[in-house]
This record gives sequence, structure tokens and C-alpha cells, in this order.
Amino acid sequence: MRIQSNNFSIDDSVYKQAFSFVNRVEEGLQEIIERRTNGVVPRLQKVLKAFSDEGLGMHHFQSIDGYGHGDLGKELIDKVFANICGCEKAAVRMQFVSGTHAICAALFGVLRPGENLLSVTGTPYDTLEEVIGLRGKGQGSLLDFNIKYNQTSIFNNGNIDFNSLEKALRSPQQMAFIQRSCGYSWRPSLSIENIRDICKLIHDIQPECICFVDNCYGEFVEESEPTEVGADLIAGSLIKNPGGTIVPTGGYIAGKSSLVDLACCRLTAPGIGSQAGSGFNLHRLILQGLFLSPQMVSESLIGAEIISGVFHELGFQVKPLPGELRGDLIQAICFGNVDALKIVCRSFQSSSPVNSYLRPVPAEMPGYESDLIMAGGTFIDGSTSEFSADAPLRPPYNLFVQGGTHRAHIKIAITHALIALAKEEIVKLPTR
Repeated sequence: MRIQSNNFSIDDSVYKQAFSFVNRVEEGLQEIIERRTNGVVPRLQKVLKAFSDEGLGMHHFQSIDGYGHGDLGKELIDKVFANICGCEKAAVRMQFVSGTHAICAALFGVLRPGENLLSVTGTPYDTLEEVIGLRGKGQGSLLDFNIKYNQTSIFNNGNIDFNSLEKALRSPQQMAFIQRSCGYSWRPSLSIENIRDICKLIHDIQPECICFVDNCYGEFVEESEPTEVGADLIAGSLIKNPGGTIVPTGGYIAGKSSLVDLACCRLTAPGIGSQAGSGFNLHRLILQGLFLSPQMVSESLIGAEIISGVFHELGFQVKPLPGELRGDLIQAICFGNVDALKIVCRSFQSSSPVNSYLRPVPAEMPGYESDLIMAGGTFIDGSTSEFSADAPLRPPYNLFVQGGTHRAHIKIAITHALIALAKEEIVKLPTR
């Protein structure tokens, strides 16, 4: 018997050999998988409590068009997010086109010319480089508006080291930017405990400094969110974790009321702030996505553990290792080989539910410095939490895999990738 893949024909015995290897790795992770599965309950209880506390009813599913003034559903969604994040206020808006946009609105809304922004987690994610002004000129970046930028890194050989942060805080800083996810860096993602310690140190030295966390890919990974442990402001995307893979667009900002208001004045206009903005009759999807999110995040984390285990056993560097503490959904694999990188991306694409016939090739992407190769046959364009992989085309050719609504899909995708790598003699499939 032969199985027909979009790229090539697979002998049934080869498929069984590869899938058996993936299953064996999964079986060795049962204790971790059980812990991830059990973690859904407290996170879902948190969501259900927020729905109950705020009195969610079917009448909140409808939204008001036009200006969106007096929209009961929008007001409830904001309160639900604030409740879950343990903070004063949240603004959940379809008008945010991405997590980068939400972060950008917060940066420009809060900071003023002449003030200082400090990135404590090193160079930020590629799409923020032009927002800050590290690349590109004359587009209205922070540096164009005379907002001063500096960066340091709390990471030292993979460990958290506060010495560099303490030195950076010797000069006044109006905002400290903390990127929870690893982004395209080969470093650990931040745990909630890490974020707690960072915020405490910053506030101890400079009480007025605003701790702003890029929370993308981090929601529901742990039982608490950054605003519950000292962060003053967070932002993220609805087509990542909190949208449960069904929200079609949007983002959120949450934290102290005054800071959320300032960010919303940047999104809309001074004097309007968070008061306006239609929900485009998407309130039900936002709320349902939030309800589904804890389960989806758990499946994504389990899938990441399996991916880590498979490639680690094959001799590749992976971060994090199987069983290590995770602060986000992202699993990094260092291939050290551009051909292997392309093969895995194309295999993942061929296993996607949408656009499986496409062949990913490196290309320019708005906001990114390097050409990217991306695999993501998702129902919502850019919804990387549905299961996707992407990589900047630069040595050492690290692939960043994230998302997955259910581990069965992830296992199928990994199996096809292993067969493709074995066909090109890049890996040898284990025989036992």
C-alpha cells in the first residue's frame, strides 16, 4: 500500500515507521502531557468565572455599527479580559490589525518626545524594529519622534542575570519593554515568575517606570498573566492564543486604566479613546474563542513537547528541551542547514488543512529584515496558533514552530516532515 502526499508517494511501511517513532516519543512524555491536560481546568475556570462575574448573556453577541457608542457587548468583553488579566482595564478591538499594531499603539500612546524606552530582553521581534526606528527612516518611528531607545539583555547563557538590568536602570527610564516570547532569538521565553522578578526589580529601583509586556503567544500558558504579577501594561493579538483560533482579527491592550486609555487615544483619537469602534458583529466569536483558548493552548503545548522530543532525539538542538519550563507556545529547532529548513516547512504546509498544495519559498515580508519562509495553511490568514512554522533565512537556520488546535494534526505534520528529511538522507528514521 502507498500513501499519496502532496509532494511524493509514501510507502505505507515508511509511514508506519515514522509515525511509530513519533508515537514512541509521545509515550515518553506522558507525565508532561498529563500535567498540560490537567492545567486546562484552572485556566478554563478562570474564563468561566469572568463570564459569570460580568453577566455574559446572548444579548452581548450583537454589536453596534458606525461609531460603536454604547455597545454593551464591547463593554462586557473589555471587562472579561480585564477580569482574566487581573487588571483595571482592557480594550479588545477588531481595529488592531496585529499584535505589533497593539504594541505600537501602546508605545506611541504612552511615551512622549524626549522620554526613554528600554528593552530589557535584548533586540525585539523583527516587526518592532521599524516601529522603534532601528530600521527604516522617515516613517514616523519612535526615534523619528525623539523617543530615545536603549536595550540590554537579562539573558546570560540561557540564564536570567539581573546585573545588566540594574546597570541600565542607573539612568531614568519611562518604560521598560519586556518581550515574553523568544521571537526569532535563540533564548528562553519568560515565565510568569521571571516577569514577576523583572517588574519587581524595575519598580524597586524606579517606581514610576512603566513595565510593558509583549504578551504574544503567552496567554494561558501559565495560570497567571503578567498584569497579575507586576506588569503595568500588556498587549497581544486575538489571532494568537486568546482567540482560540476562531477570531478573525484584532488585538487587545490591558493594564492600568490610565495607560490603556492613552493607548486607545493613539488607536482612535484624543477625546475618543476606547469609547468608539464597532465590533463588526464578532462579539460571539471573541467570547467563544476565549472559551476555547485554554484547551487550544494546552494542545499546542503538548504538540510543542512532541516536536521538541522528536527532533532532540534525532540530534538537533531544540529550545526548550522536552519537559523544560515554557513561557509561550513557540518551539525552536536549529537545523544548521537551509535545505532541511525548507523541507520541513514544505512538509508542514502539505499537511495543512488549507492551501496544502502551495510550496513555501523564501520571500520578503513587510516589517521583517530577512527573507522569511513560512508554512501556515490556516483558516485565518496569519493565525499562527492554528499550527505554523516560520524562519528568517539566515544562519544558523532556526525554525520556529507554534500553535496547533490538536496534537493529532501536529503528529501527522511531523511524520511527513521526517519522511521528507529521510528521503533526502538528512535524517535516518529510527527502526525501533
